[in-house]
Amino acid sequence: MLIIKKLAQLVVAVILVTLFASLLLEFLPGDAADVLAPSASDQQREQIREDIGLHDSFPVRYTRWLGNFVTGDFGNYYTVSSKRPVADRLWDALPVSLLLMLYAQVVALVIAIPVAVLAAYRKDTWFDRLTNVSAFAMLAVPNFALGFILQYYLGVKLGWFKSSGYARITENPVEHFQYMILPTITLAVGQVAVYQRLLRTDMIATLREDFILMAKAKGLKAKRILFRHALKPSSLTLLTVAGLNVGTLIGGALIVEVVFSLPGMGLLIFEAISRRQIVAFQSMIAVVAILYILVNFIVDLLYTVLDPRIRRTDAE
Repeated sequence: MLIIKKLAQLVVAVILVTLFASLLLEFLPGDAADVLAPSASDQQREQIREDIGLHDSFPVRYTRWLGNFVTGDFGNYYTVSSKRPVADRLWDALPVSLLLMLYAQVVALVIAIPVAVLAAYRKDTWFDRLTNVSAFAMLAVPNFALGFILQYYLGVKLGWFKSSGYARITENPVEHFQYMILPTITLAVGQVAVYQRLLRTDMIATLREDFILMAKAKGLKAKRILFRHALKPSSLTLLTVAGLNVGTLIGGALIVEVVFSLPGMGLLIFEAISRRQIVAFQSMIAVVAILYILVNFIVDLLYTVLDPRIRRTDAE
């Protein structure tokens, strides 16, 4: 039942997201063929209009794209002299974005969880107040501003890390991480603040529960109580937000990839918008929507692992 429900949500989400995004492109001024091939001849531009169906109405073009997408045809990416399948560029860019988001999530959670647990345990102390102020400061800094600052000082001025570009992890792992460290930090900082504050609040409530008081009465060590007994029931909200934040990470990755010249989905979508690659843009947005729904489906499954009560409710 859960799988059928998620599949239905997936279909609706893809249709609504791509339809809305495509409508926005329709409002952009000018002829898409002129933007795609500004230096081409009139005959070449007319051929591009025929290829992408610009002479047809929007509903016809959208329906045709949706039918092709469902069958695995993501369309073509057009230039003046050639057209390249969108799937080729998409499968090159998607791993870059997935790695960036994965690194950012891992870094954010690795930092936020122990800080939040310790802040909850030492509630109203100097450490708790310091982490709260730091969280507000991290939330106040925009991704692009932090990216430019890190890029200039740590990448260009000090030369500690690569300031722009990309290297595949399969080709050169060391160089790969040199390129990815600054983008990862840029994308993770805001998430650290969100996760830390949420988990701290839930941990404080959990530490007041009777089973925690009983664990303390048994003489269990504080570390065991915090990380084994209190952390697990306090993680549901964190897990929910981490799943929902995939959308936030995608939006942040778009900006971060442009700042650091990473050849990921963000840079590809930005390029598709600026060059009016309508079919390519629709396919990329659809893939992002599918990814978002799948991540939230995995989050729902993890709920049953963290909280057996949810598993019993589903069974009933």
